[in-house]
Formats: sequence, C-alpha cells, structure tokens
Amino acid sequence: MGALSKLSQWRTLAREAAERTAILAKFLCILHVTNTYICTPTLVYGPSMLPTFNLTGDVLLVENLTVWMGKVRPGDVVLVRSPENPRKTVSKRILGMEGDRVTFTIDPKNSNRCQSVVVPKGHIWIQGDNIYSSHDSRNFGPVPYGLIQGKVFFRHTWNPHQA
Repeated sequence: MGALSKLSQWRTLAREAAERTAILAKFLCILHVTNTYICTPTLVYGPSMLPTFNLTGDVLLVENLTVWMGKVRPGDVVLVRSPENPRKTVSKRILGMEGDRVTFTIDPKNSNRCQSVVVPKGHIWIQGDNIYSSHDSRNFGPVPYGLIQGKVFFRHTWNPHQA
C-alpha cells in the first residue's frame, strides 16, 4: 500500500507540474503575441530626436496596429528598421508619405541649400527632430513603408538613479 501511495503522490506532482507548465506556456504566448502584434516597449538613446526624446533613459511604447491599418501620417513618430543596418531600429518623425513633396536642407550645419523630392509609392520620408544630429532620409532617401515597426504612443523618462 505504501508503493501505491507514493505512486499517487508522483502522479499528483506530475499533474501539478504539467498544469503550471501549461500556464507558463500560455503566458509566454500571450506575451509574444502582444509584443509582436499589438504593443512593444523599447529604449531610445541618441541625439537625433532631441528635444522630443532625451539622450538616454526614455522608454517608448510602440503600437503596431496603426501601421498595419495604414493609418500613420506626417507628424507621427515611428520606430523603423534601419534601411542601412537591419539589426538596428531608429525612431524618427514622418515628414512625408507617398506622393508628398518634401523640401529639406541638405547640410544644415554648413549651408542653407535646400532640395525637394517627391516620396515614391510605398515609401515614407523620415527625419529626426534634431536636424543637426540625425541620420535619416536626408542621408539614405525614402524608406519603404514595410520597414515601419510601429507608431510611438507613449514615452516615459526612466532614471535608474531615482529608483
């Protein structure tokens, strides 16, 4: 009878472990779906979006649904996969959509020369808010719409020294 009791305990323990594993798997699936398709947190750093974002310590929430529905517009700040380095993402402001004429200063540090371009079909024109220190469409041209990862809808300035 002792052996049956131990076997029963092992079955109960195995059942409980399986239930907890299933709960963890469901949680991870929900987390993955939320992060991939709905909302993604990301850290930003660098001077290109000053004064909108700080040099360091800003946490952004980026939603993906607006992009999938084709509802991003000029003025929106978006997270974009870099057209020059696919392992890097950049946050920039949309200045033009397909068909828009965008006029920009070629080299704002050294001259006031301007150039105009018409954004081609399926592309956007992005620039950082700090035109003196931003690597953007002025450098690499229009960006394919498919590289947009999401639209920024919330910013929180996080300072680990205050925690």
